[in-house]
Amino acid sequence: MLAELLRRVPGGPVSRIYRFLENPVQTQERLLRSLLRRAAETEWGRRFRFDEIGNEQDLTSAYRDAVPLHTYDDLREDVERIRAGTPDVIWPGTFSDFAVSSGTASAGKIIPVSRETLQANKRFSMGMMYNYVAQTGKVAFLGGRFLSLPGRIEEDARYPGTWVGEVSGLQARYAPAVVKRYYQAVSNETLFLPNWEEKLDAIVDQTLKMDVRSTVMVPTWALVLFEKLLDRFAEVNGWRPETIRDVWPKFSVFFSGGVALSSYRDLLEQQTGSGSVDFMEAYGASEGFFGFQMHPADRDMVLHLDNGVYYEFVPVDDRSDKPRRLKINEVETGVRYQMFVTTSSGLWAYGVGDVVKFTSVRPYRIVVAGRTSEMIDKYGEAVFGDEARAALLEACQKLGAAVADYHIAPSLPDRRRLPSHQWLVEFERVPDDTGALSALIDEYLQRVNRHYQIRREAKAFDAPEIVVLPRGSFYRWMKETRARVSAQSKVPRMSEERHIADSLLKLTGFGGGPTG
Repeated sequence: MLAELLRRVPGGPVSRIYRFLENPVQTQERLLRSLLRRAAETEWGRRFRFDEIGNEQDLTSAYRDAVPLHTYDDLREDVERIRAGTPDVIWPGTFSDFAVSSGTASAGKIIPVSRETLQANKRFSMGMMYNYVAQTGKVAFLGGRFLSLPGRIEEDARYPGTWVGEVSGLQARYAPAVVKRYYQAVSNETLFLPNWEEKLDAIVDQTLKMDVRSTVMVPTWALVLFEKLLDRFAEVNGWRPETIRDVWPKFSVFFSGGVALSSYRDLLEQQTGSGSVDFMEAYGASEGFFGFQMHPADRDMVLHLDNGVYYEFVPVDDRSDKPRRLKINEVETGVRYQMFVTTSSGLWAYGVGDVVKFTSVRPYRIVVAGRTSEMIDKYGEAVFGDEARAALLEACQKLGAAVADYHIAPSLPDRRRLPSHQWLVEFERVPDDTGALSALIDEYLQRVNRHYQIRREAKAFDAPEIVVLPRGSFYRWMKETRARVSAQSKVPRMSEERHIADSLLKLTGFGGGPTG
C-alpha cells in the first residue's frame, strides 16, 4: 500500500521512476531533445548544429550522424577554458564546480558539473531512498542520523571561486540545510578534513554514541571505518562488540556506491550482523548518477533514464572505425557494452570508461562489468573484470575465505614457465590452500570464457599464480603512490602492464609468494 501511495504522488521521486520505467524510449528521446535545445547557442551547439538536430523527427539517428563519440582528450582544452571562466562552451553559462574523474586537479580528468546535474543527482538520491521505503515499507531509518563519507573538495587555487574534487563532496556541499542540521551525522567541516586518517578518527569519535541508522559510502572505506568504530568502542567500554549493530542498535540500511558491492558484501554483512542490515547499491560517476538497486533482494540495478543523462551503448567487441551506437531499445541482454553519455553538464556522446551488461530489458536493468581498461588480453585470453571478480568470489565462498582487495597482472613467460596471470590478493580470511584457490579460479574462467579455455587446453597458458599480500598492503600502496587518499580512491583491479604489481611486491618486501 505504501508503494502505491508514493507512486501516486504527482511529480514525486517514486512516480518519476515509474514514469520512465513505463516509457523508456520516449523518456530518453524527450531528454535528448531538451538537452540539444538547451545548449543550441553554445560553442559546441553551433559546431554540431544542435538547433537543426533538435527539430529532426528521427532525432537519435540525426544525433548519431552529426555528433561523433568523444573521449576526454576531445574535451581537455575546452575544460581549461571553462575553468578559467569562459561561458557558453559546452553548456550555457559558466561553471563553478568541477569533479576530478581520475588523477589530480592539476593533471587528471576534470569534469565540469552544472547546477542542473547537481540537482538531478540530488533527485536521484531522494528517489532511491523513497523507492527503498516504497519497496520495503521500512521507515524507521528516517528517525535517526545518516552517515556519509564523501570525497574531499577544495577551492581551486588556480581559479578562485571554483570548487574542485570528488563529485560526492560536491553533492555534500550543496546538501539542504535541514539535512545538514537534523539528519547528517557529522558536519561538513569534519567530512572535508584534508587528512584521511584524521577524518576517519574524528567520524568514529563523533558517532560512537550517536543514533546512526543508515550510511552512504564506498564499501572499501566502510570496512576500514567499521573496524575503527569497533576498536574505539572496545577502548571506551572495555569489550569489543561483534557487529556494528552493537554500536548503532538501530542501524538498518547501507547505501553503497563507488565500487562493486558484490566484492565486499559478505565482509560487510559480517561486520554489520548478517541479515540485520539492507544493502542498496547505486551506480554513479563524475559524469552523472546512472543506476540504482530497486529492492534489497536484487543483484542488479535499474538504469535511470530520466536523470539528465542520455545513453548510447557500443558493443565492446566492435572495434571498427565507426562502431555501432545503440540507443536504449536496441540493446540485448548478456552483451558487454561501453557506455557513452550526453548530459546536462554539456558532455556530448562522451565515453565514461565503464562496461555494462543488461540483465533485463523490461525494465532495463544492468550490472557493471568493469572499466574499459579492466581486461587482460596479453596472450589472447580476453579475461574481463567481471569474470575475474566472479571467479574470485566463487572460489573464496567454496574455501571459506574472504578478500579485502586484489590486483591482477600478466605473469611474464620464460623458458621454465608458460604465460599466466598473477593475482595479488589481500585477504580478510586467508584460505588454507592457495593452490586450491588457484584451481577454482582456473576452473571458473575456463567455464565462462572460451578464449581462456582454449589457451588452457592447448597448454599455451598456465593456471593463476596467487600471491598473498599482508593486511593493509593496498592502503599503504595508495598512500605512497597517490597525491591524496579519499573516499573515491580505488585499487586498479587489472592491468596488462606490470608497474602496479611490481610496485606492490616491492612495497611489501617480496618478489613472489605462495603460488597455485
